[in-house]
Amino acid sequence: MIKPARNLPDTNTIVRYLVADEPALHTKAKEFFDKVKNGNIRAVVLESVIAECMYVLTKIYKVPRDRAAGSLIDILRYKGIANDDQQELIRALTLCSEHGLDIVDCILCAKAAAVGDHLFTFDSDLSKLARRSI
Repeated sequence: MIKPARNLPDTNTIVRYLVADEPALHTKAKEFFDKVKNGNIRAVVLESVIAECMYVLTKIYKVPRDRAAGSLIDILRYKGIANDDQQELIRALTLCSEHGLDIVDCILCAKAAAVGDHLFTFDSDLSKLARRSI
């Protein structure tokens, strides 16, 4: 049995949707995400895209970290999101927002905690967060 194709939005699509700085692209991105939000189509947001979105939103567009993370969490909660790691990514964005650590470190922490893996790091702040997240 063939699984239905999933959509993999890239960073640019998500940023155009959230920032709405290019009207024509925002309209197309909004049409896409409206379908995802209602569950009419399925999409998977890769963790690399989440990481790049956080970078672009916070560093290029100067969106506050908590607002950028919150917007991405909202997208991850859309009905049509088909990520197997949805809860880990939401947790990582929450950790990033609350603790100010890099999103990649927070993804590592959330994924390790989700399955009981040990996070090996020399970063003392990340190590402390990992111990609290278990």
